[in-house]
Amino acid sequence: MIHYKKALLKLKKNKIKINSEKISVEKSINRISATNLYSPNNYPAANNTAFDGFAINSKETKNLGKKKFLKFKIIKTLAAGDNPKIKKIPKFSAIEVMTGAVIKKPFDAIIPVEEAQFFPNLKKPKFIIINKKIKKNNFIRFLGSDFKKGEIVIKQGEIINSQHILAFKTLGIKKVITKKKPKIVFYTTGNEISNSNKLPNWKVRNSNSYYLKSLIKNLPFDFIEKKILRDKDLKKFQIEIKRNLKSSIDLILTSGAVSAGKFDFVPKIIKQFNLKYSFKGAYIRPGKPLMFAKFINNKAFFGLPGNPISSAACFRFFVLPYLYFSTGMKENKPINAKLNHVFVKKKNFTRFIKGQISFSKKGLAEFKVQKGQESFRIKPFTYSNAWGLFPNGKDKFKKGDFIECYTLTGIN
Repeated sequence: MIHYKKALLKLKKNKIKINSEKISVEKSINRISATNLYSPNNYPAANNTAFDGFAINSKETKNLGKKKFLKFKIIKTLAAGDNPKIKKIPKFSAIEVMTGAVIKKPFDAIIPVEEAQFFPNLKKPKFIIINKKIKKNNFIRFLGSDFKKGEIVIKQGEIINSQHILAFKTLGIKKVITKKKPKIVFYTTGNEISNSNKLPNWKVRNSNSYYLKSLIKNLPFDFIEKKILRDKDLKKFQIEIKRNLKSSIDLILTSGAVSAGKFDFVPKIIKQFNLKYSFKGAYIRPGKPLMFAKFINNKAFFGLPGNPISSAACFRFFVLPYLYFSTGMKENKPINAKLNHVFVKKKNFTRFIKGQISFSKKGLAEFKVQKGQESFRIKPFTYSNAWGLFPNGKDKFKKGDFIECYTLTGIN
């Protein structure tokens, strides 16, 4: 058996290579950026007004005050999207501008419409009256003040979300280079597993495939579910592995039949193939009967336990990190949370604990261990919003100790 931290190092060393592809921005949601992506343009593309109002040349107001005022003639109206070019600009001119209108020299400041004084009247103004010095760049949004040309928009390994797509479209980015979606093929195993609604009490509903399928739906991976393999389907499983090794599948995943029982055929079949590296069993709870294998042809295998909670924990703490390593996806950072009561475990084992993170009035993260940590108990998992990781090497955790907590989905 292998300890958890060592297993992660082995998984990283034996990652699979996932190629990249260039795709349209419209299709890039939830994909992993394969490169740093830089802005091709400045944004804003030119100086523009932050308010509806009047653009003036601030230098022409330097001697103005309560005892001295000037009338500035309104020579043009500019809306956002209008060409800002004006051929002749007399002294003491003003341009009526709408928010977003481009501002060009000699105009360099905005008087908001709410602060403007009109002449001869508000209904048909021909001039605005200014009786104070106006600061240069007043209410001006500057060229490149949001994104400068060449500035990073998204970093390599980040998942593209809706906010990124907004930025891409605004900046004129049409294509992005992303990692191809790793293809995962999944097999549930066991005579007891059924997809039927009505079951005798010696059968078990097939929940693992539905859990994994729903979890992966929001992740940048393709999930392909296969028919249930029964306890005597050794030959069929062997054929399936051969077929997958010759296909575009990247990762083979099974649930059940990975322990040491009479019908646990998965390890026996996997070991018949040429492997670069493998391990079976880990010092963890839940999920001790776990298997990993890296084939010599850039494909990999995980055998998850059949127990639903054990399967969920092993997928979250072994399979997901492996996919992160392989795709270059940014690592999911844990939240350090304060334990709200004593917790005791076996010293030699790493425990993945169902729990709930909350925040104190001071903003401090706190972790509550749910009652019922046995792997067969599903109810506590439905009340959980995080996994707490209690590492090996320590058996007793005191109230107030800080532990690493991880999101259930793998995305912060």
